[in-house]
Amino acid sequence: MLSVIEIVRHNWLLLLIGEYPHGPLGGVSATLILSVLGILLAFPISVLLALARLSPFAALRWPMTGLVYTTRGVPLLMIILWTYFLLPVLLGRPVSGFVTMLCTLVLYEGCYLSEVVRAGIEALPKGQTEAARALGHGYYNRMRYIILPQALYNMLPSMLSQFISTIQDTTLGYVINVQELTFAANQINNQLLTKPFQVFFILAITFFAVCFTLTRLTHLLEQRIAARRRGTADQPTALMATLGADLPLPTGEELL
Repeated sequence: MLSVIEIVRHNWLLLLIGEYPHGPLGGVSATLILSVLGILLAFPISVLLALARLSPFAALRWPMTGLVYTTRGVPLLMIILWTYFLLPVLLGRPVSGFVTMLCTLVLYEGCYLSEVVRAGIEALPKGQTEAARALGHGYYNRMRYIILPQALYNMLPSMLSQFISTIQDTTLGYVINVQELTFAANQINNQLLTKPFQVFFILAITFFAVCFTLTRLTHLLEQRIAARRRGTADQPTALMATLGADLPLPTGEELL
């Protein structure tokens, strides 16, 4: 236990920010930045993929379904290696490990989140769509003002859970020299040589602390959403009336 404390005391800065400012940002900071950027950039892609998969047009639905199933069915490490070798060829110049890992996470998490978004849309009562159609709103207004806001709100816990998974996925960036937390821990291990258990125990505890905190936040968010659902379950008419009152009036082209 004393050796673990000594390792943390002498290397906490490397674990926190890597070699910055004398080198690239790394450690916990790089891990969280990579995870946040990955989820934020993957989110709009996931919405578009979900809408494409729900599209009545087979020419749009089947290719996107194939992309989602292929990405979800291939190990993340394989996608990292594909991106690592393919991206420089497509761009015609070298690409850093951080950018490579970010592009991989955007694609991978976008496909996973698309299933969450699709499930959230399909879980809404059909009466929501029918009521919006009865108010005279076309597909775009229905999705923008009624369906997606409710679906995305209900999906917040699942999206936060996916963010936790993304933090864990960043550890694979080590294979392409992304200087995240695992890379920093391995640097410390190479310096000490004789204390691998202590070093990687610190790594495990750090990931546990971050992920456990976010898991508790997810649980609290689920409880809040469940309470709100119970509070509005008996007021569907008032809810639709409120939503309808806030919407812009449909134009003649949007009427079905």
